Amino acid sequence: MSQQTAVNLIRAQFRAVHHNWLEATLQGVTTEQAHWQPPGGRVAPIGAQYAHIITAVDFLFLGFVRQQTPLALSAFAGKTGMSLPYPLEGDWIAWASSVQIDLAALRRYAQATFAALDEQLAALSDDDLATAVDMTPVGLGQQTVGSFLTCLLVLNAAAHTGEISVVKGLQGLQGYPF
Repeated sequence: MSQQTAVNLIRAQFRAVHHNWLEATLQGVTTEQAHWQPPGGRVAPIGAQYAHIITAVDFLFLGFVRQQTPLALSAFAGKTGMSLPYPLEGDWIAWASSVQIDLAALRRYAQATFAALDEQLAALSDDDLATAVDMTPVGLGQQTVGSFLTCLLVLNAAAHTGEISVVKGLQGLQGYPF
């Protein structure tokens, strides 16, 4: 990946947010810490935040944009580490408050999802990033592939990693790893 292209820049952004930020922030989190929910019930526990980041990539990019069967419904069916299927609509916080997370299994699902994302990105050209995609059925309107990747998925992962860091801090843990 030595040539600087828009696709390679997006691949680098995903590697940074998923591996350098998200996975590093999750290091050392226990099952108990992953399920702890701050008082008030409006902030999702760490495990649910992690699951949300992964399923957004799996269902929205790999499934919806790239028209593949999401890994959660194929190779990882019944093995995502989530006790309940991810809600594609409805009350996300209710799901987040009740789902039980197996962190080791969820991490395996994450690794496979992030590898599939990188494989799909590597197959794109810079011109492909300008392709229009109608995300209206999932409430996201008209977008280009490039805008969807950077303005939604990269920022989604960064924002939820920040929330994970805060929830760790509220438990007396170090949030970000630095």
